Formats: sequence, structure tokens, C-alpha cells
Amino acid sequence: MPHEKLQIIRVTWKRLLGALRMLVRSEQGPKAVIFAVTLVVLMVAINGLNVVNSFVGRYFMSAIENRDAAVFQRQTFYYIGVFLASTVVLVFYRFTEERLGILWREQLTRRLTEAYLKDRTYYRLDSATGVANPDQRISDDVRAFTTTTLSFLLLIVNGSMTAISFSGVLWTISPLLFGVAVAYAAVGSVLTIYLGKPLIRLNYNQLDMEANFRSDLIHVRENSESIAMAHREGRFRAKLNRRLDALTGNFRLLIRINRNLGFFTNGYNYFIQIIPALIIAPMFIVGTKEFGVITQSTMAFATLVGAFSLIVTQFQSISAFTAVVARLHTLSDAIEKAQRTPLCMIETEEAPDRVVYENVTMHSVDWSRLLVADLNFEIRRGSRWLVIGKDDAPKVALFRATAGVWGCGTGRIIRPNLDEILFLPERPYLPPGTLREALLRTGMELVTPDAEIMEVIGKLGLDEVVSHANGLDTDQDWDDLLSIGEQHLLSVARIFLAKPAFVFLDRPGSSLPKSQISSILDMLTDQGIGVVILSKNGESRLRYDAVLEFKGEGIWEVRREPASDSKTELHDLSC
Repeated sequence: MPHEKLQIIRVTWKRLLGALRMLVRSEQGPKAVIFAVTLVVLMVAINGLNVVNSFVGRYFMSAIENRDAAVFQRQTFYYIGVFLASTVVLVFYRFTEERLGILWREQLTRRLTEAYLKDRTYYRLDSATGVANPDQRISDDVRAFTTTTLSFLLLIVNGSMTAISFSGVLWTISPLLFGVAVAYAAVGSVLTIYLGKPLIRLNYNQLDMEANFRSDLIHVRENSESIAMAHREGRFRAKLNRRLDALTGNFRLLIRINRNLGFFTNGYNYFIQIIPALIIAPMFIVGTKEFGVITQSTMAFATLVGAFSLIVTQFQSISAFTAVVARLHTLSDAIEKAQRTPLCMIETEEAPDRVVYENVTMHSVDWSRLLVADLNFEIRRGSRWLVIGKDDAPKVALFRATAGVWGCGTGRIIRPNLDEILFLPERPYLPPGTLREALLRTGMELVTPDAEIMEVIGKLGLDEVVSHANGLDTDQDWDDLLSIGEQHLLSVARIFLAKPAFVFLDRPGSSLPKSQISSILDMLTDQGIGVVILSKNGESRLRYDAVLEFKGEGIWEVRREPASDSKTELHDLSC
């Protein structure tokens, strides 16, 4: 972990203040300020009640010592009144703290989620920055950050108020005891930082290790059938055992450091109870202090030392919190870096009704191999193109570069807006949800009539899918419910409902038979949709207007059919 993450005071506070500024400037800022002011008012009330309680307790114990029944009864009623008032104030204080916490979590989570999804940041984040487990950072780390930060801020503010309130109380009892309290807390804080500093690094690593282990378990669950069919349990067992060994080894170090820190902090807290008595009891014995002062001094000393000892009492939480702040800051920086990094180095320009490649050169992901050199051709709307070649890499690069997600290349691609051009990968993707959501663009669910949806479904022979899915509006996990072919057809149905200008189909022959692909092509042509198919199996024996062939080492060739016979079958085209 970089050294900067260990700078508790300077770096963590800088990041924290930045997050607070964002909250205040957000739409929820005014409401957050109201909650914060309410918390401060309640905090003042709590400290005032605590001071009153210390004096009530003092007079209560002195009344017992003096056997004064009248004073005892009066102080008892005062005690009850202070307890009731404190209960009400504390309940509202906790309620307001939780409301402010969830408000902050909502604001920060929305901001990170929007940034994560903006401009395909989620796609390029790992390749651009190497940040691991962004999902865990946005969910678990944000929750821990907001709740813990708010708790620490309130502890600091409350500690400051407590220090001011009880410094006077303790000074009036004994200036010596006040000096001992300050010195005791200062020495304890220094030693705690020295003993617990390794916790920051260990907590940071532990969060990532736990997330990696959980991620692999989720992968096994989501790919259970494939793993079972391929008998890959041994490989995953070994990988999970390595993950488990790493996180348990790191956790054992955490336990060891916490043990050493616990020896000091527990002893530190126990001695707080006896130090006031060691100083005030001799004064009571010689008659210079009354008995109730011992009780009051114990409470005041413990409260004041607690206010000065936040580092001692909260260091284990602070170390975990510092790791969370560092992880969120790293994620935020990574998102900004990813958004500044072009996802595709090939220039793109929007134009309706055509896709044009101008001097497009593409390399492999590691830039070690030339895939395509100076590609120049144009695809008109309504035409049908086939892309062939023995090597799939150039075809995949073309597919992704057109979609704007291929970073290894140069040149320019002119195409419609991405809302007007759809890409259907070899393995279709249908997110869990309703059938209506799977078939329609976001925002079109309430606009597209059911009759239009059912007409497209009927043309593609997917009526049984509607029955299996329990209608259009029942949530389903499509990977479990449908075969790959059915998922592919649903993705095709989405094309007909979206009505784009162009569609790119990546090796549809992997999931669909030749006859079905032919029917789909005819339907797309009838709707005036331009089609580009990356070939694999039987696609090359269908009818096309032109063929783009990649011959290897960057060489390519375009073969066009005569305009008068655009549906002549193209035979002898090898994939």
C-alpha cells in the first residue's frame, strides 16, 4: 500500500473534508446542515445534563454520608428528573444521527454510482487503474465511511464540549487531578499510535482479501453448471483455498496487533477508575473534601480523560476507518483517471445512415500484433455485410472498435449515435429482470404497447418463452430459465423493438441455425436496418451485399455483389 495511505492526520483529514464539502454542496446539503445543527444543539444539552448529573450525584452521596433524609429525597427527585431528560435527549440525538448518516450514504452512493456508470467508466476502470472490487467499495465501504465518519466527528465535537465542560469541574475539585488527566491522556494517545500503527495497512489489505474471496465464491455460483460439466472443482477449490489462506493469515496478524494493543488500552481504562480516588481520598481522610467529591471526581476524571483519549479508545476503529477512506479515495481517483483516459484511441464521428472506416488500423490488446491495416470502406443503411477470416481477432476488434471500446488502434470511424446502432455479442447478455425490461430500451417500458411486443415475439417463435417467464412483468434470471439460443433470440427481438439504423451480430451461428439467421436477416432488411455479421458457422452461405475478408497480417479485402442482384448467394467463402 502506498505510503500516503499511512498519513492518518494529513491525508485522511483532507479526504474527509473533501467529502463533507461535497455533501454540503449537494442537493441534500440544506437538509444535512439542519440535521447537523440539531445534533450540535442536542449535544450541548447532553453535556449540560451530564454536568448537572455530576453535581446531583455529589450532593446525593453527601446526603447519604450526613444521614440527611430531606436532602436525600430532594436529590433523588433531581436524579430521576435528570435521567428522564437525558433519556429523551439521547433518543432524539441517536435518531438525528442515523437520519444524517443515511442521508450522507445516499448522496455519496449516488454520486459514485453515477460516476461509475458514466461514459462506460465501469468497463475501462480495471484496465485503466487496476482498482480491485469497485462494487464492494461503492456498497460496503460507503456505508462504513458515512456511519463511522459521522460517529467520529460527533465524538470529536462531543469530546471538545466535554473537555470544556468538565475541565472546570475537575479544576475546582483539584488542579493536580486536572493536570494528571491531561498528562495521562496525552501519554496514552502517543503509545496507542505507536502500538497500533500496523493496523491501518492490515485493515486495508483485509478488505480487499475478503472481497476477492467473496468474488470467487460468486463466480462459482453464477457458473455452477459450466464448472460441473467441465469438472473444474479442483481448480476452484485450490484458488479458494489460496484466497482463504491469504485472508486468514492477514487476519491473524490483525488479531495479534489487536491483542498487544488490547493489553495497553484495557489497562489504561482500568486505571482511570482508581486514579481520582488515589488523589482525592487522602483529602477526604484529612477532612478537606466531603465524601461526595470522591464520586464526582471519579466521574469528572473518567469523562475528561475519555474526551482527551479518543485515539486510545477508538484506535482500532480509526485504523479500519482510515483504510476505508483510503479505498474510497483510490476509487474516486481511479474513476476520474478512467474518465480522462480515452476508451478507444480511434476517433469517432456521428453521422446518420452510414458506417464509414477511414484509415483504421487496429492492433492486439498488448500492441504486439497488427490485426488490421488502413481499413477503408463504407456500409450504407439497409445493406447486408459479412465479415469473414480464419482469425477471429480482427473481427472482434472491428466489432469493439465500432462500439467505441477498442483502445489499440488509430484512424476514424463515422457511425450513427450509439442509440441508433446495436451490438449483439456472441454470448447474449440479458440482465435479471422482467421480460419487458429485457426487450425494451430503458424508458420505453411504458410507451411500447404489449401488442407490438407480442407481434415481434410471435415472428421469432418465442411464444413459449413468454409462458415460461410468467408474462412480461415477472422478474426472472434468464441464464437459469432460458437456453443460449432462446436468449439470443430475445436479444434479436430487442433489435426489432428498438429499430436502430444498424446492427452488428457477432457470430450468431454459435447459437442459432442457418435457417433462423436467414429469416432474421430478411426481417432486418425489410425494416431497412443495416446488418453486419461476423461469421463463424453457417452465416457465410447466406445472401449478402458485400463481404469483408481479413486475410492475416493486417491484410483485408472487400468483395461486393452487383447492385442489381444484391441477394446472390455467396458460396466458397471460407471463415
